[in-house]
Amino acid sequence: MSALITADLVTLDKNLGESRFNVIEHLVTSVVNAGRAHSFETLYSDAKARESKTDTGIPGGIAIPHCRSEAVTEPTLAMARPNPGVDFGAKDGAADLIFFIAAPADGDQAHLKILSKMARSLMKKSFTKALREAQTEQEVVDLVNDALGVNADGSGRTAEQAAAQQSPSTTSAGAATAGAASVAAGSVAAGANADTHTADNTAGVASTEANATPVASGARRKVVAITACPTGIAHTYMAADGLTYAAEDMGVDFKVEPQGSSGGDKLTQADIDAADAVVFAVDVPVRGRERFAGKPYVEVPVKRGIDEPEQLIKNALAEADNPSGRRVSGAGAVSETADSADENGSWGKRIYKALMSGVSYMIPFVAAAGIILAIGFMLEAITMPNLGEVDPKAILDLNGESGRSLFNLQGVPLSLYLGAALHTIGSTGLGLMIPALAAYIAYGLAQRPGIAPGFIAGSIAVTVGGGFIGGIVAGLLAGLCAYWLQQLKLPRWLGSMMPVVIIPLIATLFSAGLMLLILGGPIAWITTSLNNWLTSMSGTSAVLLGIILGLMMGFDLGGPVNKAAYLFATAGLAANTDASREIMAAVIIAGMTPPLGMALATTLRGKLFTQPERENGKAAWLLGASFISEGAIPFMTADPARVIPASMAGSAIAGAISMASGVASPAPHGGIWIIGLATNIPMFLVSVIAGTVVTALVYIALKSARSKNKVDA
Repeated sequence: MSALITADLVTLDKNLGESRFNVIEHLVTSVVNAGRAHSFETLYSDAKARESKTDTGIPGGIAIPHCRSEAVTEPTLAMARPNPGVDFGAKDGAADLIFFIAAPADGDQAHLKILSKMARSLMKKSFTKALREAQTEQEVVDLVNDALGVNADGSGRTAEQAAAQQSPSTTSAGAATAGAASVAAGSVAAGANADTHTADNTAGVASTEANATPVASGARRKVVAITACPTGIAHTYMAADGLTYAAEDMGVDFKVEPQGSSGGDKLTQADIDAADAVVFAVDVPVRGRERFAGKPYVEVPVKRGIDEPEQLIKNALAEADNPSGRRVSGAGAVSETADSADENGSWGKRIYKALMSGVSYMIPFVAAAGIILAIGFMLEAITMPNLGEVDPKAILDLNGESGRSLFNLQGVPLSLYLGAALHTIGSTGLGLMIPALAAYIAYGLAQRPGIAPGFIAGSIAVTVGGGFIGGIVAGLLAGLCAYWLQQLKLPRWLGSMMPVVIIPLIATLFSAGLMLLILGGPIAWITTSLNNWLTSMSGTSAVLLGIILGLMMGFDLGGPVNKAAYLFATAGLAANTDASREIMAAVIIAGMTPPLGMALATTLRGKLFTQPERENGKAAWLLGASFISEGAIPFMTADPARVIPASMAGSAIAGAISMASGVASPAPHGGIWIIGLATNIPMFLVSVIAGTVVTALVYIALKSARSKNKVDA
């Protein structure tokens, strides 16, 4: 096992810039220069993507940016002590001790355990104090090796070496980390500093039973916890230790199961059964959640286990003392009761997630019904091209006056009859689009009790002509009302009726009543005015609309701005006008070009990209052709500053050409596979190709400039 950290991976007391990403860039450069990673671009992209998901700053002036990456050839620690400190998102301000953990994508368990141990060591004040007082890079390396219980070459220390480290002749710097070294050895040294606590690192389950502060009287409370983060290297174990230390100070019996990359034993069922309450400090689903069924609990992001461990334990015990408190539901499912806003982020984030939930559930309605409707239009037009507007109900004889059926067509061509049938199925499905949107927005806010009120209120929005704006408002009203009703503390006999009868009844009356009696008229006026304005667009203004839609589709690749443009186009498609079909075509074409552009860029200049990026590029050909804009997300996540401008440029060109040439699509999805249903097929292809080429060339130019600057530096 090679050394995890060396002197050339340590930077002391230098100005590394104002942004956390400046610091990460410096640390990544040191890892690459040390020969421990083969690609700066890949490692920096992976580290930046991880940092963008969750702040890695923790109280005490510490930050631990970290990632797994295909570029890393051996597990590595790089350290910076910048002057001045840099903000990594901690509540108490800037960080002046920054450790970058770079792990291989397929790192072995031995290395991952050591990296996790490093994260846990930073929770000890004696260790961080020694790091701040270190005068040389080698002194920092020695301190880290002492904390990890390894020698300078990375090999594990023997029992004799560990004992020697804690002898009276230990230097002052080594003494500061004696507690950390003893943890690595699995024992507690006599006379260790008060802030050095025990942690069972070998088993992965921390316990305070042996060392907890005695309680004067009364039975000791018992709490168990699960900690987990997406990477499973740093935050998982730091939260576990933060909760452990807090429980010890509070005199609470405590055990924790860190569900991280370096493994560890699970909590036993006996531990869980004996616990008064549970803390879930997690950013990912809990493995084996069903083990905790019926237990009082709190559930928060993993970072709060580091920032506010004592408060979490208090909250969990308060739930245990509350007869109407939250309980873990059975069968491993997440509780149907929505979590409070402060436990799951701000209300802004919750509403955003609910809107995205509604759109994602709505899209299958749009795709299936829209394509069926488009095929129906095509069959009707082929059969009777000069017929004008077809009344499918009359052709199908849905009123039963003539007795027409599939087996008794009475002179109606079979293709026309089938076209009318598909027309009816598709239009009926599209009619459910807005109610489905509203229902699943409400579901995103209030879970299952919000679905029925949202669906009914969304149907009322359609009735009053509110369109997709009305659907969004209806879903929010229904979801918020249902959520509020779930917060009421009621007797158990009444609580059982709430999700099935009382909540749907009251939330439906509230949201549907508001939509029908008060809000429907103003929203319908806004929707009608917007549609009339768009329908009147032609010439230069139509091209401008194509550019705007293209910019929106290329901006966040499946995010809220992209979804807003798509929702706008699909909501208008039901009107079956030339303008609505042209808008739909422009949105489809603009959404195809980002992944196709990334695919073309990796094909033209493969040397600019890593092997994983080239593999993503191959997949992006099919995803882009199928109008799945998310095919470009791996590139955007790794390099947003270049991918986003390139995607917006290409999508704007594609949208402008499409609108200028009158390309129209009656189908709302399918990409190249529904081109046979579109009008002006040659210009459909020209628009896609032009947008793809522009995206690829802009991205190659921006990426080449960055690579050249990096070489010059």
